[in-house]
Amino acid sequence: MHDLYKHLHANPELSMQEHNTAELIEQRLAGLGIEHFRCGGTGVVGILRNGPGPVVGFRADTDGLPIQEGTGLDYASTATGTLQDGTVVPVMHGCGHDTHVAVLLTVAGLFAEARIAWSGTLVLIFQPGEETGAGAAAMVADGLWERAPRPEIIFGQHVMPGPAGTVSLSVGSAMAMADSLKVTVHGRQSHGSQPQDSIDPIVLGAHMVVRLQTVVARELDPRKSAVVTVGTFHSGLKENIIPATAEFTLNIRTFDDDVRAKVLASVRRIIAAEATASGAPEPQVEGLYTFPACYNDPDEAKALAAVFGDTLGEDAVSIQPALMGSEDFGHLGAAIGVPSVFWMFGGYPAALMDGPDPVPMNHSPFFGPVIEPTLSTGVNAAVAALLSRLAS
Repeated sequence: MHDLYKHLHANPELSMQEHNTAELIEQRLAGLGIEHFRCGGTGVVGILRNGPGPVVGFRADTDGLPIQEGTGLDYASTATGTLQDGTVVPVMHGCGHDTHVAVLLTVAGLFAEARIAWSGTLVLIFQPGEETGAGAAAMVADGLWERAPRPEIIFGQHVMPGPAGTVSLSVGSAMAMADSLKVTVHGRQSHGSQPQDSIDPIVLGAHMVVRLQTVVARELDPRKSAVVTVGTFHSGLKENIIPATAEFTLNIRTFDDDVRAKVLASVRRIIAAEATASGAPEPQVEGLYTFPACYNDPDEAKALAAVFGDTLGEDAVSIQPALMGSEDFGHLGAAIGVPSVFWMFGGYPAALMDGPDPVPMNHSPFFGPVIEPTLSTGVNAAVAALLSRLAS
């Protein structure tokens, strides 16, 4: 398992480009005698049948991120990849998906070798493209649930910067919905010395960015949760030219469908109104991607917390409030109306968590979980969850 994890960490691939990772997964499943098929491009689904009993799904995501790794690990990534616009970028498993794959392949081996201990069917979902929100939807659209047995529940887990050896989960909402937008602001180009002949898209865009901060602060009920973040702003090529356009991107997080609809409507209203106030053409607002809600069935989550307590120890298990981060995991169960439970397991030693230095978070170039007890905890949690349904 450790060697597999190190190999995966050193060889990450970008979202929906996980070709070598998919081939490795297929080889491992074939070696275990587990039937499998490609789904959603670079997704792989394994089906381990072991007599009558429940059908249970378990998902691991496989993609890396465009990050230059800075961990200094002896198995650090030096890989590169190509973005959709042709830009060559460094690639890193900066969110721990290598951990998820190594754990689930190990779990697959344990269940394949210990058939006397369980009965039923295990559906192993190795999902691409989580970071872009494309992977789960692509697998469903490619006939995942027409080609694989329909599970009664789907489990998933994610490594986080928490104490290694521990797990945490939420009851109800686990992670937020997310919507990302690209806004193109149109102005009128002019010489920098002649602003009267321009419609300045930088000034206009700046007013939009500032005004958008009032959506949460002044339009939303304070008892509701939302985040509106402007992540990029690009315009112009030279300091003495007022450019013709500006472009910025937004990321919006919400838990509630009504709140989501209100925030998105307010964002579009403000963008359009600011353009009108400046005498500018209507801006273009383009959706980049959307993440569904990640919702833990309350009864199933409470039951699983008790299972984890029995397996890992009560002190190693905690119930946590929902995270503002997002996951497309929820789409897999929602597509067929079955419950799901998603939990976190820690990846850092206590000395780092309790020390004076900032703890590297997911998507940091310094995100490097300790191998143990991180991987073993992920395996033990996954096995416990599956046996809670499949034990013979």
